[in-house]
Amino acid sequence: MRHLLLFPRLLLLLAAIVGSCVYAQDRIYRCGNEYTNIVTRAQEKACTLITTGNVTVVPADKASGAKLARPAVRQDAPAQRTKDIEARTILESELKKAQSQLAEIKQEYQGGEPEKLGPETRNHQKYLDRKAELKARLDRTEADIASLRREIGRLPSGVASTP
Repeated sequence: MRHLLLFPRLLLLLAAIVGSCVYAQDRIYRCGNEYTNIVTRAQEKACTLITTGNVTVVPADKASGAKLARPAVRQDAPAQRTKDIEARTILESELKKAQSQLAEIKQEYQGGEPEKLGPETRNHQKYLDRKAELKARLDRTEADIASLRREIGRLPSGVASTP
């Protein structure tokens, strides 16, 4: 009789032990994009404790990590020099085009006082709108020219375009 009373208690105790093992997960800390359950490392990096939800971590594929570590492929010097010369030629032609466009816009803008066109004599707002558009185009073209000059300056020295 005594065995009959002990068996349900034993089953209850066994279920409690198994259940606690399943739910006894260590504390998980998030350190940026990394997760850890090592308390000392989490304290060193000032990580945050994750209190909700389960964390599933999938290890990275070792093959993809090897591909990332590989250095970039360098071209041989003559091929790279040819590419640099072509880049400089393209940038210089774009610079000349932008400079001629800037001269046209400046001529039309006339230092902030462009000539009024036909319908603008009766509607001053149209004149102000066109004047603002011209100013915006002028600023944008000047910024483009500055950008092109920066790009040309970044090219390796000793690379000159061919005539």
